Amino acid sequence: MKKNAKTTHPIHDLMERRWSPRAFSERPVEPAMLGSVFEAARWSASCYNEQPWRFIVAAREDDKAHGQLSGCLVEANRVWAAAAPVLVLCVVKRTFTHNGNPNRCTWHDLGAATAQLTLQAMSFGLYVHPMA
Repeated sequence: MKKNAKTTHPIHDLMERRWSPRAFSERPVEPAMLGSVFEAARWSASCYNEQPWRFIVAAREDDKAHGQLSGCLVEANRVWAAAAPVLVLCVVKRTFTHNGNPNRCTWHDLGAATAQLTLQAMSFGLYVHPMA
């Protein structure tokens, strides 16, 4: 299913087509595609180049890991997300490596990395449904 945003001003096609589905193909995601998706996140800008994001990834082929991540979701999301071919838990390192001080930009940086991950996924025709 395709949904295009009704924008006020022109935006890139990847952003115009982005939406958060609750139904997914049963087809596994190719490892090379997944690698590129996380490579895009890795190259996101971050405060002091700290790259505080961490991604815990579980493909549906790994029943145990996929089930564990699915178990972290609230029931309303678990109902549909359990069918996703890949689940990703986004977490952050909350202190700077160079001095141990709190990194107040960590959530912003995670958001930027997740946005890049999402756009790279969209370039492959893969849809992402972020949940808080």
